[in-house]
Amino acid sequence: MATPKEHIEEIRRTRFSIGGEVNPLAEDLHQAVKNLSVELYAKDVHFLMELIQNAEDNQYSEGVRPTLEFIVTSKDITATGAPATLLIFNNEKGFSPKNIESVCSVGRSTKKGNRRSGYIGEKGIGFKSVFLVTAQPYIFSCGYKIRFNENPCPHSGLGYIVPEWVEENPTPLDIKEIYGNSTLPTTTIVLPLKPEKVKPVKHQLSTIHPEVLLFLSKIKHLSVKEVNADPKLNSVSSVAISSEVNFMTRKNMNAESYTLHLSSEETGDSGKECSYHMWKQRFPVRAENVVQRRNDVEEWVITLAFPNQERLHRGRNLPGVYSYLPTEMVTNFPFIIQADFVLASSRETILLDNKWNLGILECIPSAFMAAFKTLLFASDQAPVSSLLPMFKFIPVDRSSYEKLNIVRDKIKEKLMEENVIPIETYSDQKHFYKPREVGRLMPDFWDILTEAREQGVCLHNLSSHDGIKILNYSFDNEEYDHILQFLGVKEVNVQWYAKCIQSSNLVDGVSEDVYLDLLLFVATNWSSSFSDSNMMNIPLIKYVDANGSISHLYLHQCTQSHGVKRVMLLDSSQSCPCSWLINWNKVFGCPSNRVFMPEATQHAIRQFHCKQTLMDWLESQVHVATLNIYSFAKLVCSSTKKNVRLAISYCHFLYHSKSKGYLSKHDVDSLCSSMPLVDSYGRVVESRNGVLVPANVSKWADLIVSNPWLGENYIELGKEYLSPANYAGQHTPNGDLIKFLQIHVDACDIPNISPPNAGFSSVYAPLTKDNAFLLLDWIRNLKYKGTPLPKRFLECIKEGSWLKVTVNGYRPPSKSFLIPESLGKLLQSDAVLVDIPLVDESFYGARIKEYVEELKTIGVMSSYDEACKFIGEELMSRAAASNLSKSHILLMLNFMGKSSSLSSIPFIDKSYFGDEIFQFEEELKLLEVIVGFRGNYKVVIDNLKPSSTFVSLTAEAVILLLECLKFSGSSTKVIASLKGASCLKTNMGFKTPDECFLFDPVWGCIFEVFDGFPVLDHEFYGDSISTFKDQWRQIGVIVDFDVVIKKFAALFKQKASQTSFDKQHVYSFLSCLRRLKGTGYSFPPDFSSIIHDQKWLRTGLGDYRSPRQCILYGPEWKTLSAITCLPFLDDSDTCYGKGIHEYKKELKRTGVVTEFKDGLEFVPKCLNFPSDPSSIIPESVFSLLECFKHIMQKNNDTIALDEDLSKRLSKNWLKTHAGYRPPDKCLLFDSKWSSYLKPTDGPFIDEKFYGPKIADYKKELVAIGVTVDAVKGCSLLANHLQFHSDTNTIVQIYRFLCDNNWKPEEQATKKIWIPNGDKGGNWVNPEECIIHDKDNLFGSKFYVLEGAYDRKILPFFSFAMEVKSKPSVDDYVDLWNGWESSLECLSDDSCYKFWMFILQQCSVKSEKILSDSLKKLPATSGNNEIFLLNKEDVFIGDNLHLMKLFEGEKVFVWFPKQNFAPLDRCKLFDIYRKVGARNFSESLSKEESSFTNSVDLNEMDAGNVFNLKGLVKLILGFLASILNMEYATF
Repeated sequence: MATPKEHIEEIRRTRFSIGGEVNPLAEDLHQAVKNLSVELYAKDVHFLMELIQNAEDNQYSEGVRPTLEFIVTSKDITATGAPATLLIFNNEKGFSPKNIESVCSVGRSTKKGNRRSGYIGEKGIGFKSVFLVTAQPYIFSCGYKIRFNENPCPHSGLGYIVPEWVEENPTPLDIKEIYGNSTLPTTTIVLPLKPEKVKPVKHQLSTIHPEVLLFLSKIKHLSVKEVNADPKLNSVSSVAISSEVNFMTRKNMNAESYTLHLSSEETGDSGKECSYHMWKQRFPVRAENVVQRRNDVEEWVITLAFPNQERLHRGRNLPGVYSYLPTEMVTNFPFIIQADFVLASSRETILLDNKWNLGILECIPSAFMAAFKTLLFASDQAPVSSLLPMFKFIPVDRSSYEKLNIVRDKIKEKLMEENVIPIETYSDQKHFYKPREVGRLMPDFWDILTEAREQGVCLHNLSSHDGIKILNYSFDNEEYDHILQFLGVKEVNVQWYAKCIQSSNLVDGVSEDVYLDLLLFVATNWSSSFSDSNMMNIPLIKYVDANGSISHLYLHQCTQSHGVKRVMLLDSSQSCPCSWLINWNKVFGCPSNRVFMPEATQHAIRQFHCKQTLMDWLESQVHVATLNIYSFAKLVCSSTKKNVRLAISYCHFLYHSKSKGYLSKHDVDSLCSSMPLVDSYGRVVESRNGVLVPANVSKWADLIVSNPWLGENYIELGKEYLSPANYAGQHTPNGDLIKFLQIHVDACDIPNISPPNAGFSSVYAPLTKDNAFLLLDWIRNLKYKGTPLPKRFLECIKEGSWLKVTVNGYRPPSKSFLIPESLGKLLQSDAVLVDIPLVDESFYGARIKEYVEELKTIGVMSSYDEACKFIGEELMSRAAASNLSKSHILLMLNFMGKSSSLSSIPFIDKSYFGDEIFQFEEELKLLEVIVGFRGNYKVVIDNLKPSSTFVSLTAEAVILLLECLKFSGSSTKVIASLKGASCLKTNMGFKTPDECFLFDPVWGCIFEVFDGFPVLDHEFYGDSISTFKDQWRQIGVIVDFDVVIKKFAALFKQKASQTSFDKQHVYSFLSCLRRLKGTGYSFPPDFSSIIHDQKWLRTGLGDYRSPRQCILYGPEWKTLSAITCLPFLDDSDTCYGKGIHEYKKELKRTGVVTEFKDGLEFVPKCLNFPSDPSSIIPESVFSLLECFKHIMQKNNDTIALDEDLSKRLSKNWLKTHAGYRPPDKCLLFDSKWSSYLKPTDGPFIDEKFYGPKIADYKKELVAIGVTVDAVKGCSLLANHLQFHSDTNTIVQIYRFLCDNNWKPEEQATKKIWIPNGDKGGNWVNPEECIIHDKDNLFGSKFYVLEGAYDRKILPFFSFAMEVKSKPSVDDYVDLWNGWESSLECLSDDSCYKFWMFILQQCSVKSEKILSDSLKKLPATSGNNEIFLLNKEDVFIGDNLHLMKLFEGEKVFVWFPKQNFAPLDRCKLFDIYRKVGARNFSESLSKEESSFTNSVDLNEMDAGNVFNLKGLVKLILGFLASILNMEYATF
């Protein structure tokens, strides 16, 4: 046989006459070849398609993986001056002599007539297309080294097909260097590129479609890369495309199915893969579709490819039609069509009007249906959910090619008539129906059904209503809407839902959460679907009836106006539990047909995620009312009228609601004001003016006996209020209800009741000591409250003989005396003729002296004057009644000498009484006896002594002088005599006139304030001095108010500056202010300023302040005083005492704050929270918030939080469920939170402690820093997380934080809760966690969150807590290192999962990490055990024979035995190599002994030789010792 070179020489000589005469047809042949090559394809890319097509048509040796490789380089290895060279490598069998002869000719392809044998080439000169990009293609195959030239050969005149033997360039070494391997594939084509073709070729190489191998039956691997000395010059995107057939199943003689895997790896990419369901079916060619090109083809082979993942595309369009290789037709179908189509000359499209192609298209719907049903019904065991991806292969979208739309429509027609739609059976049995027989459900209802089934509700009759089959749950998904719409699957009618709900027990058979989901479903679809449907006629609304049982209402019942029950809910802001009102509602017998939803339902509504939507529907459509305990009480109140039992029950309800803090005092007071009461006659009374405690527990009955208030509409409470009772599980102890009524309906008793305007008989008889004191206490209390005593009531007390006296037993108060003992004895001894009726202190004891003012009020006399008057009247009456003896008259006059209250005796007989009568001159004056001077003033003036003798004048002398000034015409002498003389007696001794002040009965109180004013001695001079005001002014005495007040102001200011104002000063001054009011005398402005500005009032803080800086304490300040240091006036006994409060009006005039609202401005600056915040009562906080409210109203709803106030507020004083905190660390619970959280889940203000009233101060709380906004509150909530240990609570908080996109600002706040079943859990750092561990390998290293939390909140841990989504390569390496140090054997499952991850994450970086970190690799001995051995001691089994010999040894690296693609195996072995494992075959070497040349060897029967395996072991052991290898390795 000729050598390849000899064969080429023969072709040149015989075919092209080289060395002989020129072929006369050479030029024509040359032109024909050139024209065909240029016109064949419109684009440069098709030379690549032709080369791929040729490679597919090539023959390959058995066991060889057909591979086609393209390498472009800038090296000019052909020495032709080409700027770049393209090399094509193919491991086919190689060019045979016939192939060489074919390529050296035109139209003589070796594939002609062999289309039925699988050849896909069609034009016959595919290789010639390379001349589009090169002028000199080279072929190296099976010893042939030839090239062609597009220029005519000088010897034959022909181009393109004349072969030339290559002697020099390129050399095999050049090619091997570029290929990167010392062994080259069988065939190599070298194309030195034309300069203008370099860029287009590189572009096409970079964008070669990764699905190019999809329908090629031979080529399994195609790669493209660029090789340059400087990699930076590379511009071609490298790619490696591989295909593997996973399994094949033949269905029948005409069809087969299999799975094909395509993988594509590009530069810098870890690789992409896609598997395809392949369906290949044969159809006979119909006679009417035969064309000449295919006249030898008897059947169409149609292959449909259904991609399981995203198709591989490399940024290219996704061709939908193949004719072995891709066209450029984008069909919009989700599957790919392959057939032996007749193509257009451009190879871009098929010829759509070609009858051959039309025949193929008519078969595609049948092929699709066969493939689809095969995929759908392939496995009886597969769940429906696994079949659903098959429906995505249905061509829902229209194509841009009308002929293909006909295919689409026929596919749809076939699908409509096939039982291909799975229905929901809730069993393992699958059932399929035609699309028109199946109905869809709303997504929300599916959720309800799913949860109901999990809770044990039977749903097997789901497809029993209205003859409609229900689409399988997995299929009834938004993801498949377009498919179901395409197939005509519609939603069930609205009537179906009501039938399903009623027949499936979805109301009572599910949890409250699911029940609420059901109501929400009805609510959200009410207006659009259910308002006019049979949903109105099912018992949907649950309530608690009067017997405590759960009953149901139909929706149509709820919407009626009259005669039906009305359902109620407790307002979620209330602190009382729902059961409280439910239980009491039973006691009241469901008043006005009002009933409550069950407690569990109401509790679930509070936590419901769509609470507001549900509540809106319940209120507007179902007429469910939301009420608080106050409104419930108002409702009950209206039903208790005329019913004694209900009225008493209602009172007990209010009592217990108040005692538990469910109703505030204000609310109870309001409710009690209209509460019907049962009186002592057993009648229900609705209106009254007052309430009396029952007589048998009262004081009024002891004192008054009968009820004098009957005429004033006072009711006496019935005895029912006294007895202990039990209602709604609550016990009322004996007497507690009366105490409650005394507080809240003002059920009164003496001494707290207002007296009637009537007399009462008991005071007309002696009263016991206790009743006497009770009566006095009553009067005292009335006076203290400022209640006037009714006239008839006072009169009967004054005139009744009930008061025990020392004379004649009992007398009326108006005729009795309470006088000090010493004075009483004096009066009794002097007035021997009269007995004085003194209150009997021996009977009443010393206590009676405590009631002096009360006794005065009822007429008891106590002054000396009153006693003297009484005695005088008695004596005078006796004198008028009888003749008195001399001694009696003298006694009378002696008494009158001591008394100034008696009038004159009309007659004195001097001869009868003698000289002794002159001893009683003044007394005779009192009896109007004229004694002494008769008005001779001029005589007095004329005979005045010198002024020097005017010292310490007697009162008579001064009065006489004043009379002289007043009645005489001349006054100069008198004035001159008096001025400068210390002749006037004052309270400070005798003073000169200009030092003295005249007391004025109106404004003279000023002199009582301080001791520094010498005021004329009124007692010394007598009352007449006030009649000489002008005369006093004449002699220099200060008598005018305006002059006095200036001096008083100076002294006032002096005292204030010396802080020497004492209690007496203050009281006197305030008393003076009171007396001056309304008199016309007022202080001038300058003195008023002194009063307002000087610091003369002492506060409880221990300092003196001006009135404007002081507050008069009142009961309304009590709660605030506990948390402030306010400047209250010091009303302690050691300072002003309680009496200061009697001067409230006067203090207000001075500037003191006396009204609560006026003093609120003081509060912010005086805040002083106690160190123990638990001592702060809610009322104190409410008072403070009320203060802030007042301030905000005056300041445009703002509070100036200056540094001082902020500091004061920063103390822990607000009670939250997380303890006491400052406002900026508190949250106020709001409806926005309720769908996620409970108030106890964070630092929410404790509404149970403060009551619902706290919510009324939302604006004020926000102003001082409390957080209400959900988003702003996330950080506070998160910071409190670590105080929780309840998993459900923590999950809800995580859900809330997740939905509000919260992310911590500080690392310290990043902690994650790891649940531990019933044992609680623990808090860990985020770096100790991972979200997913799909391989379940890291349970001992990380806390895996995927199993602990709902998948919806897993992203939160990633973006907020920065938890790793999954273990990294480093984590896997650490895991392996742990196994290396702790394990000798490894489970197959763990090993498989580890290395599958490594394969998926394979990259240059990860390979470097593995190489540096792994010390051991998995080895197996063939018995399914996996051992971890040093990587130097294990080998990659690349020789099947040697692997067979060592199958029992721990020598070879492990790899999976099942479901492991060859490509993955290659990748794994490649990783093993990079880690340090060696190929087994490359680890051995041998030397041939020379003794065989000199010794005759005998051939032996191999069967008689001892065990081959042992022999090989010995040989390899020997070789290993030479190579310094340990025998133990094998």
